[in-house]
Amino acid sequence: MKQKRYNVAVVGATGAVGTEMLRVLEERRFPVGRLCLLASERSEGKRLRFNGTTCRVERLEGRRFNGVDVALFSAGAGRSLEFAPEAVKRGAVVVDNSSAFRMKDGVPLVIPEVNPHALARHHGLIANPNCSTIVLLVAIKPLHDAARITRLIVSTYQSVSGAGAKAMAQLYRETAQALRQCRVTSGQWRVKPKLTTHH
Repeated sequence: MKQKRYNVAVVGATGAVGTEMLRVLEERRFPVGRLCLLASERSEGKRLRFNGTTCRVERLEGRRFNGVDVALFSAGAGRSLEFAPEAVKRGAVVVDNSSAFRMKDGVPLVIPEVNPHALARHHGLIANPNCSTIVLLVAIKPLHDAARITRLIVSTYQSVSGAGAKAMAQLYRETAQALRQCRVTSGQWRVKPKLTTHH
């Protein structure tokens, strides 16, 4: 029997999370039919590798979602608010990685390993929590099932990668400057490497 294939759009394909989405789709051998790579006008025309072929990045526009079955969004809340409803209107199921719909009534907030049953009530749009919440709850769920956890106190330390590829490049440059004992010139993000020694 022939496996069903899905037309997939990756919104924010050239960013840090978008490129990771492509890597995971490839690694897990997701049955991709047509792949549509979408990003800002700045990235239009770039080429990315997927499953041994080179794919061209297209500018994010509503019409790009025609014929798309699944749209993976990771281009920030503003882009999600603007384009996710359009993608749903054109027939795609949207999985949004931004904060845009996390607290919106009627949009399930899903971690597949924790609450897959919530997918049954989606209306074309699915949100996921932030990275810290996902990792924490995947570990906590079996403990909660066994012992009914009633309270958690959590501290998180957010990685620079959450701000995207440009922020990671900035941190790399600033860290290199600090290690060379140069004056650190700050970029767009307020990210400072802190080098400390404990005795």
